[in-house]
Amino acid sequence: MEPSGLGAGPPKHTPLSPYSKTIVEGTLPVDSGVDAGLSASFDQENYGDHIIQVHGDDDSSFSDEGYDGSDASSFLSSILSEVRRGVEVEGRIYPSYGKHEYGMPMDEKELDRNDLQHHKYTLLLGDKLYIAPILDSQLNHANARVLDLGTGTGIWAIDMADRFPSAQIIGVDIAPTQPSFVPPNCIFEIDDVEEDWPYRPAHFDFVHGRDLMTAVRDWPRLISQAYTHLKPGGWIQLASTIPEVNSDDNTIPPNSGYVEASRLYFEMAEKMGAPLDAPRSWGEQMRNSGFTNVQDVVYKLPMGAWARSKRLRTVGRLELLMISDGGFEAYMLRGYIQILKGRPEDLQIILALARREVKDPNMHTNVQFHVTYGRKPE
Repeated sequence: MEPSGLGAGPPKHTPLSPYSKTIVEGTLPVDSGVDAGLSASFDQENYGDHIIQVHGDDDSSFSDEGYDGSDASSFLSSILSEVRRGVEVEGRIYPSYGKHEYGMPMDEKELDRNDLQHHKYTLLLGDKLYIAPILDSQLNHANARVLDLGTGTGIWAIDMADRFPSAQIIGVDIAPTQPSFVPPNCIFEIDDVEEDWPYRPAHFDFVHGRDLMTAVRDWPRLISQAYTHLKPGGWIQLASTIPEVNSDDNTIPPNSGYVEASRLYFEMAEKMGAPLDAPRSWGEQMRNSGFTNVQDVVYKLPMGAWARSKRLRTVGRLELLMISDGGFEAYMLRGYIQILKGRPEDLQIILALARREVKDPNMHTNVQFHVTYGRKPE
């Protein structure tokens, strides 16, 4: 078992590179479960103000990273081997429990995608489970408690339980999709985080939420509840992708299918009352609730295997696999049919165009991954 110390992120005013070899307290990396050449090959920063370098076609070191989809299933199988009933809509299964109709499915295909997402984000953050600057000592004792909101398959909570065996890790979700065999200090509960939380005030040392897109309508209320239920000195961290396409070198084609898919997704989320640009407001909302030491760190997440850095290229391949194997559909299907009143066959045409673009090695696109954290004063 690796030592813990996965928590510290970029300190204020002096960002720490996510692949930095300088080890300070609280910055030891964790194993993402994916060989991405973190220390063995060229790597680069992917904070929001950095341009992701593109690898050259004449560089033989990238010969194993082809864009042909023929090896996608073997790559997917190798990644999955390293890690690990509701409402039916057009063949996908969605949770039936919760205050609002949730836009993401809960079937086996989605559970596999969730686990891949976890490893993608761990790689993106430089082999860290979180970047809030929490000292190991705060989570490495018998009275430490961590709450994972929207835990999904529970993979983040399980990794936390393995690395902090003295702490109690609680994962909460509206769908019962978590495994039965978990570390003894990890438990899962079925609940809706938009309802009143059933815990005592000042109960947790760390509240974590990742990829809660379309799952939360009232972010100020959720953040306020986190403040109430955190101990003085406790931390909150929220993280999510904002799914609007960007390009450092203007390689997005005219009349882009991906741009149109993104526009539709923003439209349906807005009508659901769950706008996708909510992460840009988290920092202000945390400060309004009383949190201090609030920081918003933005990472660029490449789409496709075009980056020069092997770590970012692996992140991009994982993103490409999920998009190619139903990721777009998972995000958009229920909302497009039930909210925008669109026809499934029309959506499939749009998504086919988007998938074709993302597979094009000449299209160098990325999306922003926001990580916002804050501390409850002592």
